[in-house]
Amino acid sequence: MPLERPLLPLPGLRRIVADSGSVYFINALVGFLFAASGPVAILLAVGARGGLSESALASWLFGAFFFNGLISIAFCLLYRQPLVFFWTIPGAVLVGPALTHLSFAEVVGAYLLTGALMLVLGLSGWVRRVMDSVPLPIVMGMVAGVFLRFGLNLVYAVREDFWIAAPMIAAFLVLSAAPRLARGIPPLIGALAVGAAAVALLGRFAPTAGPMFGFAQPSLYIPVFSLRAAIELVLPLAITVLVVQNGQGIAVLKTAGHPAPANAIAAVCGAGSIVTALVGTVSTCLTGPVNAILSSSGERHRHYTAGLWVGMFALAFGLLSPLFTRLLLATPGSFIAALAGLAMLRVLQTAFGVAFRERYTLGALVTFLVTVADVTILSIGAPFWGLIFGFAVSWLVERDDFRRSG
Repeated sequence: MPLERPLLPLPGLRRIVADSGSVYFINALVGFLFAASGPVAILLAVGARGGLSESALASWLFGAFFFNGLISIAFCLLYRQPLVFFWTIPGAVLVGPALTHLSFAEVVGAYLLTGALMLVLGLSGWVRRVMDSVPLPIVMGMVAGVFLRFGLNLVYAVREDFWIAAPMIAAFLVLSAAPRLARGIPPLIGALAVGAAAVALLGRFAPTAGPMFGFAQPSLYIPVFSLRAAIELVLPLAITVLVVQNGQGIAVLKTAGHPAPANAIAAVCGAGSIVTALVGTVSTCLTGPVNAILSSSGERHRHYTAGLWVGMFALAFGLLSPLFTRLLLATPGSFIAALAGLAMLRVLQTAFGVAFRERYTLGALVTFLVTVADVTILSIGAPFWGLIFGFAVSWLVERDDFRRSG
């Protein structure tokens, strides 16, 4: 299956202005704030756990926003859909444990290999076939196991910093219980605002010495290709991007009436991952939650303008990544943990629901348990072994599920 053809000619400036409107700008702002709050908190939490420096984290953010912002703008124009790309959150979480026994250069090498694999799959047109052949419940069992620590850290944040974490959770729950109010103030954004106010009132904002404002100075990394990094990260990263993240994003767009170009998306995720890897950024993916927000209201043929706005916001955020990195790192760890945990709640809920709903449930359970145990075997992290053991158990015990899926 060849790459899907773009809609040519590209829209001119007059057409874009005519298709724009306040609804699409507001949706873009809300979608971008979502991407720049909880997911960034997760990234910083993972990087801090892996021992990355502030400059390395700022470089990671630069690649995640600036380069992916360029891709988003290009695809929104080419296909006239809200096709926004950022980075794989499950993939970033997978990297955290790997950084405890792999060098960052080895991780960057795995990023490059993952990008090359996805590019080949996208150009070959095999993406849909691969997506259909991977038992999603087993993959989601791994995702649930990896994400569980974020849910637990949310609870620990309440224990360790009650007056910061508890108001954030309360704001999140109040807004979640009031759908009308949540349309204007998304629960995660409300939690972010309340948490920031609590940090300020308690005098817990403590930036490091040096200027707060600064433009991005991304680091360029020389990759190191190692077999153990490739085995541990390449396949899980490719699966999380192509199956979990892109699959979610494509499903969201399909529900909204947009025929998402699956093979072109996979190919650009591969190419984007190769470029962003050079500045230390985890693999590029199509974002589900942001595209869901962008396509939630307004006229379908004008949704792409919201994607263009998000792309421009991302370019600005990437250029100012040192500022935002320093601002977030100056807050207490409980603030980041609570924000990341709240951002993961729905994803964790979905992961458990998909993993244990109907088929491959025993394999998903084994995958989950092995992943949560976090035992490294042969210098290879638990998520990979979770997939291997879970698939093996399902193949032995749940053969009927494979036959029904086939």
